Amino acid sequence: MAKPAGSRSRSVFRAPFLRSLRVLPERVPDGGGYPFTIPALAAEPLDLTFTRSVTIFVGVNGSGKSTILEAIAALRGFGRYGGNRNYDAVAREEERLSRALRASWQPKMTRGFYTRAETLMGFISQVDAFEAEDGYGGRSLTTRSHGESYMQIFRNKIAGPGIFVLDEPEAALSPAHQIEFLQMVREAERREDAQFIMATHSPLLMAYPGATLLHLTDFGIIERPFELTEHFRVLREFYRDPRAFMASIFNE
Repeated sequence: MAKPAGSRSRSVFRAPFLRSLRVLPERVPDGGGYPFTIPALAAEPLDLTFTRSVTIFVGVNGSGKSTILEAIAALRGFGRYGGNRNYDAVAREEERLSRALRASWQPKMTRGFYTRAETLMGFISQVDAFEAEDGYGGRSLTTRSHGESYMQIFRNKIAGPGIFVLDEPEAALSPAHQIEFLQMVREAERREDAQFIMATHSPLLMAYPGATLLHLTDFGIIERPFELTEHFRVLREFYRDPRAFMASIFNE
């Protein structure tokens, strides 16, 4: 049967691909230890269900966001320092958390990408060493600014299907580039062939419409709207009256 005029073809691979993620107690090393001692993970065994194409982890520094994302990336075989399955130039030991996890995939998506803010420059050097420059605008990423390199990587990778594990993607981006990044995520989400799992400190990213927002706390992982995060509350107070806000934090 012919498709109706103007209809949009959909991929047979529809996100979310990663459907659930949980710790199997029998795989936790005796005595636990890090990262199982992180409050959000120690409060209750990790047991997550992914029902939407975009999931965002938030929390203070050290709350376990990056640890969970790194474990997901390890399960997919992505390079430890960022990239996809082609970028594991440095041999790595299997992560303690990823060994204890059981993931449910439907289907098992092998394509995708992983970024870590603190290792971005090392990954960019790998791109220049291993890939032709054509996919990045015909120009070496190492000759661009930090933010320009990040955006060119996103433009290149998010254009196709996959699971994208992004740790603080806003780290090098101006507010305008954060908005462009969100537009790329929306376009990919509409294709229904991309899943995004992110950790962020940016209220702009937290406010992405329809995302599942998971807050890592001392009492476990709690789903809550971005308006109830400390990040949003602090910036809301700042924008209401920047001078009064600054005076208050300096007791002046």
